[in-house]
Order: sequence, then structure tokens, then C-alpha cells
Amino acid sequence: MSSSTTYARSTARGGPLRLDFVTLALVAAIVLLGLVMVTSASMSIAAKEAGEPFLYLERQLVLTVIGMALAALALFVPTQLLERLAWPLLIVAIVLLLAVLIPGIGHSVNGSRRWIRLLGFNFQASELARVLVLIFMAGYAVRRETELRAGIGGLLRPIGLLLFIFGLLLAQPDFGAASVLLVTGFGVLFLAGARLRDVLGIAAACVAGLALLVWIEPYRMRRLTSFLDPWADPFDSGFQLTQSLIAIGRGEWFGVGLGESVQKLFYLPEAHTDFLFAVLAEELGLVGVTLTLALFAALVWRSFWIARAAFEAGHKFPAYLAAGFGIWIGVQSLINIGVNMGALPTKGLTLPLMSYGRSSLIVALAWIGILLRVYHETVSEARGAATPRTRGLAQRDAEAAA
Repeated sequence: MSSSTTYARSTARGGPLRLDFVTLALVAAIVLLGLVMVTSASMSIAAKEAGEPFLYLERQLVLTVIGMALAALALFVPTQLLERLAWPLLIVAIVLLLAVLIPGIGHSVNGSRRWIRLLGFNFQASELARVLVLIFMAGYAVRRETELRAGIGGLLRPIGLLLFIFGLLLAQPDFGAASVLLVTGFGVLFLAGARLRDVLGIAAACVAGLALLVWIEPYRMRRLTSFLDPWADPFDSGFQLTQSLIAIGRGEWFGVGLGESVQKLFYLPEAHTDFLFAVLAEELGLVGVTLTLALFAALVWRSFWIARAAFEAGHKFPAYLAAGFGIWIGVQSLINIGVNMGALPTKGLTLPLMSYGRSSLIVALAWIGILLRVYHETVSEARGAATPRTRGLAQRDAEAAA
């Protein structure tokens, strides 16, 4: 009997639900910190727009509840089912990305057509599409592992798909989401066994292509030049970045105090979304910044820890799902923080699990449910005692339950 058959039967059996309390604690800490900072960063603009200072807090709480409900639902979906549905899910992702480009279906905001309006709610299709594409990538990595390890031919096909999805995202345009997907996809394929020289060669070609895309598009070039020297035009192209840098600089060691930010008072645009980190740095200082970085680093580490445990138990598809989440959360959080600190060009990316972002928060929490499912299946299988790591997982899980 194959290991995959044994795995499918064992995880299909009933039994107690095994939760990873470390992941739950880290996510709860990040989300709660995000709720506090969204409230602080949005009170002024909410009071001006709607006369209700806690408007965005109320919305963020509703979004958190919806995301938690979807995470609970994802927790009960076997990863084998996701693997079998990889192709249909990929088709759904492509349909979503095409749908936003159709007038009357796609909804445009600030010149970008990224949203589908459903029941009075703007849903950003790229957030869900990226997860569905990465599920397909994890499935491909399992099915074509031999080809990936053998040579560049096995790598070119999934890269071709990633570039196609990349093009659909650029058409919206959503350069930030496209870049995160490309890096995460590369990461999953590399972990699946693609040769380093092949990955580096194709990555170099992609970087050259991205540079060309920046050069031929005037608004991207303006963003790049303003990022390199925001103080050259601090009241126009460099305004957002200079205000962010001022906020971070004012924070010093311990911050100016929670709720005491000056830059959020209509100086810093998108203070509760893309530039939430700058407000956090201003109000909580280096101590708050260090805590935030530590929480994200710990969540990334935990994701890879779960991925490694699953891989050592022979569960490759769940392992790639967990690793994909870790890469995604790490890359997007680093890009957002880098943008806030002036280390990267401005991108319209939220800080995962923290910023006010409807689709982003909901999808991120749902993906946490998939990560917890991987942990549950790995620990449940470890009751049969496969490896030292999975035996340790099972023992720790039993101690936590006791």
C-alpha cells in the first residue's frame, strides 16, 4: 500500500480535532494588534467621513468574524480534496481575474479595476485567485516532482502559467500582488526540488522583464524615481513616502503614545491600510516595530515548521501548502514594511492580518484554516508514529489537550 493511500485513509477517519495553539496564538496577537492600530489610524478619517470614529473598527471586526468562519470551514476540508480539485480551482482563479476586466462586472477604484461587486461588497479577486493558483502549484509540484528535479523543462511549464497570471494581474493593474505571487510560486517550486541554477536563471530573466515593465510605464517610473529620492518632490510624487518616513522617525524608541500620532491626521494617505505600519512605528516606537516583526517572523517560522513535519511524514502536498503560506506571509509583510520605510517602491499592498483590507483579511484568515488543517492531518497521522518530528508533534499535542 502506498504512503499516499495510507495517508488518505488515516486522515479520512474520525477523531479529535487537533489544533496548533502556537499558530492560533500568533495569529490572534497579530490580528488584535491590527485591530488596535486600525482603530487608532482611522478614527480621524472615519469621524470626518461618517461622523463615527469607530466605523473602521466595526468593519474590521465584522471582516475578522467572516474570516474566522471561513478558516473554520477550511479546517474541515481535507487537503486531499484540495489536491484533487487543483485544476478546477485554477480555472476559477483565471475566470475571476478575467471577470474583473469586463466592464459591468469589474469595479474600478482609483483607476484600478481589481474588484467584483457582490451584494454591496467590493471583493478583490486577486486575493482569492493567488491562493487558488498556489494550491495548483503545490499539486503540480507533487505530480511533476521528477520533471522538476530533472531539468529546466519541468520548471518552464509552471513558470509559464505564473507569467500568464502575472499578466492578468498587471492588466488590472496590480503590480504588487503580481510580484508577491511570482516570488511565492518560485519559492514553492524551488522547495519541491527545482534546481537552483534553473530557478536563478529564470528569476534573472523575470527581474529583467520587470525592469522593462517599469521603464515603459510612466506611472511606475514615477513611483520608482520618487522612491529613490522622495525629498526631491515632497509635496507631490514623494508626499506619501515622506509623510511615512516622518511618522517612523517621530516614533523613536517607545513612540509618541497610542492614539497620539500626528501623521494620521490627514497628513499620511491610506494610514489605516497600506501605511498602517508607519502609524504603528510612530505611536509604539522601535519597541512596537520589533514586536510586530517578531510576530510575523514567528508565524513564518511556524508555517515552515509545520511544512517540514508534513514533508517528513511523506505528505508532500500539505507540506507545499504550508510552505506556500509561509513564503506569502513573509514576502508580503516584508514588502509592505519596506515600502513604509522607503526601502522599496510604493506598492498597494496591505500588511497581512493587520491592515484594514476587506478581501485581504478574509482570505488570509481562510488560509490560516488551511495551515491548521495541514497541522491536524500531520499530527493525526503521527499517532501512527512515523518520524521523530511527527512523534514530537503528537506528544506535544497530547500534552496541550491534557
